[in-house]
Amino acid sequence: MTRLAAFMAIGIVLWAGAVVWAETPPIQDGEELTLERCIEIAVHNQPEIIQYLYMTQANEADLGKALSAYYPQLDAKSVFNSYNLAKKTDDPYPPINSLYGYKYGDVNLTLTQKIYDFGKREDNVALARLNVDSSRKDMENRITAVVNAVKSAYYDVLKAKLSRDIEAEVREQYRKQLEQAKLFFTAGKKPKYDVTNAEVYLSGAELKLIDGENELRKAWVALNKAMGYEGPARYTVKEPQTLDKLRMGEQEALEGAYGNRQDLQSLMLQRKAAERSVSLAKKDYFPSLDANAGYEFAGSQTPLAQGWNVGVGLTWNLFSGFATGQSVRKALANLKVTEAKIATVRLQIRQEVQTALLDMNKAEESIANALLQVRQATENLELVNLRYQSGLATSLEVVAATVNFSQAKQARVNAYYNYVTAKANLEKAMGRR
Repeated sequence: MTRLAAFMAIGIVLWAGAVVWAETPPIQDGEELTLERCIEIAVHNQPEIIQYLYMTQANEADLGKALSAYYPQLDAKSVFNSYNLAKKTDDPYPPINSLYGYKYGDVNLTLTQKIYDFGKREDNVALARLNVDSSRKDMENRITAVVNAVKSAYYDVLKAKLSRDIEAEVREQYRKQLEQAKLFFTAGKKPKYDVTNAEVYLSGAELKLIDGENELRKAWVALNKAMGYEGPARYTVKEPQTLDKLRMGEQEALEGAYGNRQDLQSLMLQRKAAERSVSLAKKDYFPSLDANAGYEFAGSQTPLAQGWNVGVGLTWNLFSGFATGQSVRKALANLKVTEAKIATVRLQIRQEVQTALLDMNKAEESIANALLQVRQATENLELVNLRYQSGLATSLEVVAATVNFSQAKQARVNAYYNYVTAKANLEKAMGRR
């Protein structure tokens, strides 16, 4: 009941969110979004989640349909026929015994109640309930996947923004170098080569900045898609202030993943459903016992004759061309397919956990090294610039120092966002959000 209440709450939230989103845009122009806010927008707005919500509702309807077998079935039937003589015979008991034929009416109300069918009804209900639970797990798994996609897209935007800023900083460095080279050339202290060399690298920096701007725009597009957002508002995202590290061993991560992964839990429920399907298929070898009662109005003239009936019927399909055996065979095969899927997902989970842990460890080690490289490259660039301004360094030394500076800063950005992305992937691999 607690899980049912939770899923009803999710459904209400999604429905209410859809109503609010229809009235108010989810993102205001100029708004700064946090990661949590982006995830909230995605959960309310992402069509993939809404799709799974309605799939769950469809399975819930199937469960209600299966439960209907416990209730009596009430049917009404009304027939009116007009019989007309086409050819008279010597038959003393003709179906149409008058020259003008006759009209016949029949109104029948029938009540039927299944008494016992050797567990078919129970298996159908259990199977439908397992399908509902499985679809709910699938919806939870889809929400987890959407959250992970938002995290990755969010971090890609921040990474692309910082990379673009680095390219802009490098372009500014080359612009300053060009201005200094022109002053030296005008004063006769440096050759024309320094000016030309600075112009070439400045042009290259301009191209890289254009690429950086384009990558940033593509990252925004990916984030909009991850959130399911199609609106026109331009917004910004907030950069995390601290790096929250996750300390976890492989065995602990695997145990958590096997216990929390909703796709694995869904397959476990599907395996139970497949076992029920085998049981249900075998029940076709057994009869079905039904009770019925009816009240009928019938006759060729009014007032119609009336009568009622009550009875019990046993239905048993003794031979169906081996169809029942084939149904059992199919159900057993589907059970084996589900078991193979479970084994596949367990292997996939192990790979995802191990890969994410390896990526996290590599990124964490790279962060400290990258910070040292940035500090060294910054100091070296400052020294080289001072030496060039004093006429003691060549333009090639400035270029080399600038390239090292750019690569070091980019390595730091890559290491940082590789870590947070790997952490997000580990959380997804473990079924966390």
